[in-house]
Amino acid sequence: MRDVEIIESAGAAEACLDPMRSRLLAALREPGSASTLAQRTGLQRQKINYHLRALERAGVVELVEERRRGNMTERVVQATAASYVISPAALAELAPDPAARPDQLSAHWMLAIAARLVREVGTLLSRATAAGRPLATLTIDAELRFATAADRAGFAAELSETLAALVTKYDSAATATARPHRLIVALHPSITAAGDAAALTPSTTTAITANQRRPR
Repeated sequence: MRDVEIIESAGAAEACLDPMRSRLLAALREPGSASTLAQRTGLQRQKINYHLRALERAGVVELVEERRRGNMTERVVQATAASYVISPAALAELAPDPAARPDQLSAHWMLAIAARLVREVGTLLSRATAAGRPLATLTIDAELRFATAADRAGFAAELSETLAALVTKYDSAATATARPHRLIVALHPSITAAGDAAALTPSTTTAITANQRRPR
């Protein structure tokens, strides 16, 4: 079982978003049959079988083994992953396009960039998993506090300059065998119980997004 799996088709997304099927999928982090799931969840076995077939067709549940129980065959299945992420690819033409309205200071553009990140990394991870190879990535997640809006603006400017210098230093655009990588940096207010209203003011919205290309 994988830790996280990407869902790229609308059909699979629909199957997983059904409340009962989502409940069964969570229970199937451990192998189970319709009978054992009925005991765990209190649902009728016939209903469970119906939903399990739908989840198998969606590709998020797989057969572990078949056991003979008297005159019957018990199918033991398990979820393909412990958790799932629905790719914007499942939305087809409704998925956001980062190229439509690029704006470094727009939260909407940040969401479009984040959606592309989910889609692209999900696709790369699926390919790497199928090939039995690791996927080389780097993720940094941190929280910091700015005393003033001026401090935040200074941080954004200094970070942008530092990243531009690093991109210029390491970008090998002239090398035919160089492998393209995408670099994304985003900064947004943290969600807090008391400070959410402050996060909505225009002065607190700052985003920095950069491709790993030479600055223009």
